[in-house]
Amino acid sequence: MKVFNSLKAGIIRSYKYWKAAVIVWLVSLLLVSVVAIPMKAALLEGLGKSAITENLRDGIDIEVFADLGANLGSLSSYFSSGLFMALLVGYVINVFFAGGLFNGVKGSSACTSLGDFFRASAKNFWSFLYISLIISFITLLLVILIVIIPVAVVSQTEGSSDVAVFRTFVFFSSFFLFVLILILLVADYARAWQVLHDRDVCFKAIGFGFSHTFRTFFASYPLMLIIVTIHALYGWLILSILPGFKPVTGSGIILLFIISQLFFFIKVLLRTWRYGSVTRMMEINALLD
Repeated sequence: MKVFNSLKAGIIRSYKYWKAAVIVWLVSLLLVSVVAIPMKAALLEGLGKSAITENLRDGIDIEVFADLGANLGSLSSYFSSGLFMALLVGYVINVFFAGGLFNGVKGSSACTSLGDFFRASAKNFWSFLYISLIISFITLLLVILIVIIPVAVVSQTEGSSDVAVFRTFVFFSSFFLFVLILILLVADYARAWQVLHDRDVCFKAIGFGFSHTFRTFFASYPLMLIIVTIHALYGWLILSILPGFKPVTGSGIILLFIISQLFFFIKVLLRTWRYGSVTRMMEINALLD
């Protein structure tokens, strides 16, 4: 019952906070545009507008990029550096906005104005950044310990076959996915707890995240499992629909852009729903304590 109560509350709270989701979407679109627009200009300069439209209308054609000649090296270099900067800036921006989103979906939040959203984002930024970096380090360490090391040991074992290596990879990857849901719960509980406190106490928040996750395991884990499954199905839906679009006209490209941005906006709402659901679960558990 607590699980469905939390999921329902998360939907209501994310709906009330849709303006903040619009801000997150707009900033993300701007960030992508900073990399994509110059990249498009460089590609058109190397091939010409008509040539690239004709050669890419049926999908990605590697010969198109081979025709770039001397421009390919500089284009690849620009793409790599631009992608790295976009990922880095995107990581920081997501941390910044997470503070505002978590503040807006807490039960005691009486106001969902954009002013409060930005103030909460700024207030929680450093604590959320430390929490995100620590959780990212823990996740990376778990990948190494749970997946990479066992697969490496099996692959180096004398007489081991490719089938054995593959089975080892599948088994330990599945176990890592189980652990990853716990890590997501720890991170979300830590951030939900942090927004309730004025001081930046990231280590105490992470400690609360671990203790609360394992103390409420049988209610919290099904909640996050449902949310992660829905996110995964939504990602599969996007990957199933978007590759089928092969626009060759200006209106087709505009339609593809609108659909892709709609998908991304819904993704932001789903993330806000997750924050609201986990926050509500924390509130319910606090009332029962």
